[in-house]
Amino acid sequence: MSELSHVDESGSVKMVDVGGKPSQRRRAVARAVVRMAPETAGRLRELPKGDALATAQLAGIMAAKRTADLIPLCHPLSLSHVAVDVRVLDAGVEIIASAETTGQTGVEMEALTGAAVAALTIYDMAKAIDKQMTFAVELVEKAKRDVGSTEEQGQ
Repeated sequence: MSELSHVDESGSVKMVDVGGKPSQRRRAVARAVVRMAPETAGRLRELPKGDALATAQLAGIMAAKRTADLIPLCHPLSLSHVAVDVRVLDAGVEIIASAETTGQTGVEMEALTGAAVAALTIYDMAKAIDKQMTFAVELVEKAKRDVGSTEEQGQ
């Protein structure tokens, strides 16, 4: 097992130095699922377009853009693209968040933050009618490629 990337040899926290890394095209995708009663999912599905799901989508996009303000040791990144897709399932809501940049460090924290905040927004909007909701967030893709290359590599 390798060492923790944000801890130095004395045990102090540090920001990772990415100055020597090459600038590459980077992409990450995260998925969150909010599990809820089928009745709660039905109520969300019946809302007019633009209500809870659009609010969660915008919250996820805004959060991805502010990741460095929320996670203390994350590098501020110039994101070239962020997308958050929200869809109601039979007994929950699925959120897919993706982030892209060209730079020296990956965008997995931005994708994860976008998915997590979108899930928290759904949770907040439905908590009054469903006290048993849970959610989980996972990284599903992390890729990089040289600038100008069309071939992506998994990390």
